[in-house]
Amino acid sequence: MSRTTLLGDHLTVSALGFGGMALTPVYGGAVDDTESLATLHHAVDVGVTFIDTANIYGSGDNELLIARLLADRRDEVTLATKFGIVANPAGTQGRIGVRGDAAYVQQCIDESLHRLQTDVVDLYYLHRRDPAVPIEETVGAMAELVRAGKVRHLGLSEVSAEELRAAHAVHPIAALQSEWSIWTRDVEAAIAPAAAELGVGMVPFSPLGRGFLTGSVRSAADIGTNDFRRTMPRFADAALTANQRVVDAVEQVAAEVGATAAQVALAWLRHRADDLGVASVPIPGTRRAARIDENLASLSVQLTPEQVSALGRAGDAVTGNRYGDTAAVRSSRDA
Repeated sequence: MSRTTLLGDHLTVSALGFGGMALTPVYGGAVDDTESLATLHHAVDVGVTFIDTANIYGSGDNELLIARLLADRRDEVTLATKFGIVANPAGTQGRIGVRGDAAYVQQCIDESLHRLQTDVVDLYYLHRRDPAVPIEETVGAMAELVRAGKVRHLGLSEVSAEELRAAHAVHPIAALQSEWSIWTRDVEAAIAPAAAELGVGMVPFSPLGRGFLTGSVRSAADIGTNDFRRTMPRFADAALTANQRVVDAVEQVAAEVGATAAQVALAWLRHRADDLGVASVPIPGTRRAARIDENLASLSVQLTPEQVSALGRAGDAVTGNRYGDTAAVRSSRDA
């Protein structure tokens, strides 16, 4: 099994990535930076060198943490970061805001480069598009960063197939980051096929369903008080009870192939991407080095077409939306 994957725009990355958001308090509990840095180093040691962060993670603290990894290992890492989300501006009733104007594009890359202590980002994503700004304008400003040598490749996150096409017409898009897993399959209808057609790679975030598909969340009691998942309808008690059928299906297949639930969930995603003809590199996050080894071993797990279909059917029966109303995105200029 190859340990690298070619995304779009001639960008080659490790076949499994690492999602840096897990190294923030977003899922509750204290975060130990020493342990987090050790986990990052272990990831690179074993070949998980595609490291994903964002300026919003920990209000910039995540980029500062990753800078400590890059200090000695910049040449080993394919570095991705994101911009565009503005944390809860006044007047948004708890909803996050977004900005995509050209001035903000320039401001954000300079701030990220300073925090990351590097002179170039390998993959720069628009985290969420600003509905008040044509996506062509935002991507045009991002393309200027490529020409200036501050960014090597461009990416988008959570856009529609039409928005992807419009953006790609302005500048080649290397990767589209969207939530994709056994229990989140919206991208399969139009977005992944569009990415395949355009030669854009997919980077699924939350490929383990924010831990749910691993069987680690059986009830709301398993979720801490300050855990972001408490705002998500799928993690409400009633939905969790109904959705355990998905976990049961994953665990059944795991027993059949001699793998863990996490490995099966990641292997399923690899098979589905192959079925759709799109390059795909998921970015599970973890605070523990041992989980990286477990996730990486998923590259060797093979599922039958029947198992892939059975898991897909189980995922199709999921109850609850991904996000609650308070997580709706809107332009910060509309606040």
